[in-house]
Amino acid sequence: MSVHPSAPSGLTLTRTPGAGPIVVRDLTVGFGRRTALDGVDLLAQPGRRVGLVGENGSGKSTLLRVVAGEVSPLAAVSGEVETPDDLAHLAQEPPFADDESVADVLDTTLRPLREAVAAVETLAERLAEPAVAAAYERALEYAVAHDAWDADRRALLAAEQLGLAGLDRSRRVGSLSGGQRTRLALATLITRRPAALLLDEPTNHLDDAAIEVLTGFLRDLPGVVLLASHDRVLLDDVCTDLVDLDPVGPGTDGHGGRRYGGGWSAYEAARAEARGRWEATYAAQQEELDRLRAATRIGTGAIAHGRGPTDNDKFIHAFKGANVERAQARRVKDANRRLETAEREQVRKPPAPLRLRVDTLTAAHGSTAGPVVVVRALAVAGRLRLDRLDVAAGEHLLVTGANGAGKSTLLGVLAGRLDPDAGRVEVHAQRVAELTQDPVFGGPTLGAEATYRAALGEQAAEERPLRSLGLLHPRDHAKPVALLSVGQRRRLDLAVAVASGPDLLLLDEPTNHLSLTLVGELEEALQASPGTVVLASHDRWLRRRWTGTTLDLGPASPTR
Repeated sequence: MSVHPSAPSGLTLTRTPGAGPIVVRDLTVGFGRRTALDGVDLLAQPGRRVGLVGENGSGKSTLLRVVAGEVSPLAAVSGEVETPDDLAHLAQEPPFADDESVADVLDTTLRPLREAVAAVETLAERLAEPAVAAAYERALEYAVAHDAWDADRRALLAAEQLGLAGLDRSRRVGSLSGGQRTRLALATLITRRPAALLLDEPTNHLDDAAIEVLTGFLRDLPGVVLLASHDRVLLDDVCTDLVDLDPVGPGTDGHGGRRYGGGWSAYEAARAEARGRWEATYAAQQEELDRLRAATRIGTGAIAHGRGPTDNDKFIHAFKGANVERAQARRVKDANRRLETAEREQVRKPPAPLRLRVDTLTAAHGSTAGPVVVVRALAVAGRLRLDRLDVAAGEHLLVTGANGAGKSTLLGVLAGRLDPDAGRVEVHAQRVAELTQDPVFGGPTLGAEATYRAALGEQAAEERPLRSLGLLHPRDHAKPVALLSVGQRRRLDLAVAVASGPDLLLLDEPTNHLSLTLVGELEEALQASPGTVVLASHDRWLRRRWTGTTLDLGPASPTR
């Protein structure tokens, strides 16, 4: 066991030999006035695959970086972290230098495995020496745990399965696409088989075939896996447990805890059930509190009422009146005591969830009776070829295809941002709104609400205020756009798109960078919308549940 020498003050970071658990105790991370993680405890045993979920900004990436020992010098950190010393961390950007070659990366991965095999063979010839036995045992344990004898074959197989077999080994990493870099990083992990693996959005830039390879690898890995992902199918197919870093009310497990044993589908159902119990409990408690508050205001007339005293029974009436007053005082005192207890023990009010209203996706302008989109023999050099496409008014079209197949290009042409090189494109819509993958806003110092009003115009912004859409938390409305997270900027861009009342709504990967809760709301709103929607997505969860029409653009263009 060794304590990490570069751990910041306040954090105890311990690495243990062998295949042990990941243990996090009372971890708190702050950046200035913002607290990213507050008193987080987590245990992930070997053989468990733990998924981290939560709203954007809840600290998933921060937790992975701290566990990996990659702590920002700007962070104030306290707590304890214990991990196996054989740990690998795949961040959203693979950690390769641009000037490294593909061969350099693979050789660096294979070197310790080859050295382990050589050490076992060398030490086996010297077992008669007393000092050699312990070193031989350590080398053999490492080689067996990492299946080092099969490493070279595993590297070749991973490269083939991930579509890297034809990649020039002398090619520099900096010249690779995002998808190629991610697949190369995945190939190194499959080859290495670490005792502990940290993954941050591992399915970004991967196609379905590569994701299937990743899924099989994670299921078979004997060590511990800790991953953050928005891929709900991956969370379902791989995870044995989920940990919510942003739990509310009854908690992830329905009893105040963060952890849920199971994948996404079971968790989503359990979370909805727990939310229903929370809302019912809160409503029942509020009724009881109202009754108790009324009881504290009870008067003597509610205890004894009737005619006034006669001359002959004034003494008796006064005597009975005193009893009534004493009874009333006892009842009020008892009601106050019970009210005090009930107010102290009541659950807090369930916060209103962020909800995208279905009516925001209803076109504000009348569409034509014929098709909204007509495409014939469309060609964009090196990016897209499409012989025919017709989209009727009110139709919901999902555009699928491999990375580079031209999904974003098609949306750009329909939006009028890109000019085709050949073919005919007709868009019969009075107003077209587009959500791009990388939204750009003018005036980065302008606040989110001011940006929203500037994009829509004052009248439209008054008719559909930003707060009414449920896409951006009110506390972020005044925040400058430059300070919004990627997910928050996407929400703001989506708010502008849907609030403009488009006849044709174009959405490019709308589930990217959005919280899983909001993604579900968006999907429900899209399915219920009577407007015309063209949506491009690689999201497997969305694709499997899509009820509209589908256009598959197929594999990537060979010229890209």
